[in-house]
Amino acid sequence: MASEEQPKIKLYWLEQSRAQNILWLLEELKVPYELETFHRVNMLAPPELKKIHLLGKSPVVSITPPGSTEPLILAESGFITQYLSEHFGQGTTMMPKRWKDGQEGKVGGETSQWLRWQYFLHYVEGSLMPMLVMAMILGQLKGPRVPFFIRPITAMVVNQLFSRLVFPNAKSQLRFLEQQLKTSGGDYLCGPELTSADVLLSFGLIAAKDKFESFGTWDNSPRTLYPKVFAYIERLETHPGYKRSVEKIKEIDSSLGIMFSA
Repeated sequence: MASEEQPKIKLYWLEQSRAQNILWLLEELKVPYELETFHRVNMLAPPELKKIHLLGKSPVVSITPPGSTEPLILAESGFITQYLSEHFGQGTTMMPKRWKDGQEGKVGGETSQWLRWQYFLHYVEGSLMPMLVMAMILGQLKGPRVPFFIRPITAMVVNQLFSRLVFPNAKSQLRFLEQQLKTSGGDYLCGPELTSADVLLSFGLIAAKDKFESFGTWDNSPRTLYPKVFAYIERLETHPGYKRSVEKIKEIDSSLGIMFSA
């Protein structure tokens, strides 16, 4: 019997962006896909990406259904993750079971694992990444890109912003994630199995893991204060699927950066 025709999936991958999450997700879903890579230009996405989506950002995924010539264009990491998990996640651990037995379609009938999964798809972009992006941008203002004669001034302002905004937020986020990992019932945020919510968190946490220490004056090292979080980050970074996604980029173009550069 002829195999069923599959949708054509293409990921538009920008270096040093959350597109790495989607690349890992596609590896976990084990679906055929095409990959087009882009270098940043002066730290920004290149104008070519605006031909794919008007905002010109990445990740963007196009999906051409069988029998169609018009692709669906998906943007925003959380939406892409949910769409791919729902349509291609059967037979994988990427999306937890939604309904408790006998509770299908009822308010409150969802499993705790699915509710966690839904929450973390929104938490990443709504709470975690804004803080990490702010830290990255502010960090640039006291780095080598700023002329040395005004760097002391920008550094003073940045240090105040870190003290009042970034550092308290970072402590709250790490404390929250530590508590969530303690109560998840497993090694991952939704339980014992890796889900696409974990994949979606991976880019930000892996990029920031060695930078949290510089956000402020801690009572102890972040690794000591939040051992479950840092063990979780290590688990993500050493996961075979994550390592495959990194190697795939290196094979295409070793000059492409995976993580944010300082």
